[in-house]
Amino acid sequence: MAHIIVVGNEKGGSGKSTTCMHVATALARMGKRVGALDLDLRQRSFGRYLENRRAYLAREGLALPTPEYRDLPEADTATLEPGENPYDHRLSTAVAELEPTCDFIVIDCPGSHTRLSQVAHSLADTLITPLNDSFIDFDLLARVDPETSKVIGPSIYSEMVWAARQLRARAGLKPIDWIVLRNRLGAQQMHNKKKVGAALEQLSKRIGFRVAPGFSERVIFRELFPRGLTLLDLRDLGVESLNISNVAARQELRDLIRELRLPGIEPNF
Repeated sequence: MAHIIVVGNEKGGSGKSTTCMHVATALARMGKRVGALDLDLRQRSFGRYLENRRAYLAREGLALPTPEYRDLPEADTATLEPGENPYDHRLSTAVAELEPTCDFIVIDCPGSHTRLSQVAHSLADTLITPLNDSFIDFDLLARVDPETSKVIGPSIYSEMVWAARQLRARAGLKPIDWIVLRNRLGAQQMHNKKKVGAALEQLSKRIGFRVAPGFSERVIFRELFPRGLTLLDLRDLGVESLNISNVAARQELRDLIRELRLPGIEPNF
């Protein structure tokens, strides 16, 4: 069966789609067969990223490793079981179509609580939660004492992940490997970064996730989206000499892939 990677939280602007695209494309470049789903049916940033890639490659006559993207199929209400949720049916059908031919399926969730996102979390073998490095985003995971910065208890998103874990346990499936990704780290605000880091480490021991460094804030990510490209594609386009920022970004991606500890994967780019 395909290993399912879900990228999600319930807040927009944390870099979910960028993370999806780079993880999915890195796996494809390592020779893995990768399926891709976007559950944000309104904005579809991950889906549009992959559409931009296909259009650019066709226009330039290039052949670069690319995940296989699928839109969620519409549900025929006549075929639904009594009481079956149509969104559940659409997601399960899409996953079932990809699983026989894919080693990995990468699923991007919307930045809000939806039925699709809830079900996707219960399917996750690996869950990646990108988080901007601030207590505004941290509040999604846990409540913090404003005076001491001590964690008081889990918040809404953590409770949803807990429910997904319970569903998997009842179904006899292996536990979710949950990674919280510290994304968009800046060079400044060292005191705040230290406090957020300490709070994450404290919370990780209480509710069971691993903390990993993600991507720093870089202009290159915004420049790549219109052509559907990733950091790993630049040399294929004739960019032989990467600047220091791009080299550092590639190393961040390599570190992320290694930290995910996916089955049969060792970064070789």
